[in-house]
Amino acid sequence: MLQVTDLRMKWLISRTLLGAVVVGNVALFLLARQSGWNLELVVLLGTLGTLVLACGLEHVLPHDGRWGGLRKDTATDLASAAIIVAIVDPALKYGGPLVAVWGWQLFGWSTPLGDWLTTQPYVPQLLAVIVLSELGRYWAHRWHHTHGWLWKLHALHHSSERLYALNNFRFHPLNYLNNFLLGVFPLLLLGVPSDVLLGYLAVSQPVLMLQHANLDLRSGWLNYLFSTNEVHRWHHSTVPAEANRNYGYALVLWDHVFGTFHYAPSRNAPRRIGLFAQSAGFPAHAGYLAQLADAFRPGCCELRK
Repeated sequence: MLQVTDLRMKWLISRTLLGAVVVGNVALFLLARQSGWNLELVVLLGTLGTLVLACGLEHVLPHDGRWGGLRKDTATDLASAAIIVAIVDPALKYGGPLVAVWGWQLFGWSTPLGDWLTTQPYVPQLLAVIVLSELGRYWAHRWHHTHGWLWKLHALHHSSERLYALNNFRFHPLNYLNNFLLGVFPLLLLGVPSDVLLGYLAVSQPVLMLQHANLDLRSGWLNYLFSTNEVHRWHHSTVPAEANRNYGYALVLWDHVFGTFHYAPSRNAPRRIGLFAQSAGFPAHAGYLAQLADAFRPGCCELRK
């Protein structure tokens, strides 16, 4: 277990960790791209490294000491992580491009945006992909809060009454699919090169691995750019006015644009984490399979309004 006893070191980690892992992952990716290394492997190692670091630091720099340790809900998070990582994500990663190619062959579609995007230098392509993917994911997330059956799928993610690193993998597979269809699949249809998509992952994955972490981070101005754990905690509040905010995936760009950004640095966290009272019918304390199945039960739970 990591040991961090020096107060100055804790202060430094608290204020620099997010920026350090993002810059480090992006720098490593750009070096790998220039050197001809396996970019997918580099992104994977960077993601796992950030996750392991977050899990280790949770023991020595927690935001809330009550959120630590192994509990019954840990089994739910591990089961969900196994399904997402071993089945759902690989199926989408390999199936999505096949469907896109089939669509090109069948319909022969071409768009001015796709034609322009794929002829630009790498950095403009990457910036455009970040903006477009974040837009699709923003609306996918927001619609899961405003449409009844989509909320039934998303309630699984919000059912945890604490936040820690593994919560990032607590998703209904259909919720995960919807996020992919709006946030990634349109980019495949536009013909975005794989190294550009992987570049976006090099930026976003470090943020996501820290987003639910039980860490006392103080990321300062980065909270107004990235969907940090400080910002994202408000999205998991049991108070509607706080919860229906901060829909951004890795960035909060579109939250600023559409007026859904919320951050209160003076308080830094909501009072309680979990489902809103109107969703009390959801079996938040049941096992993973029971929570999956409940999305298909009539009248499962009401919207998080």
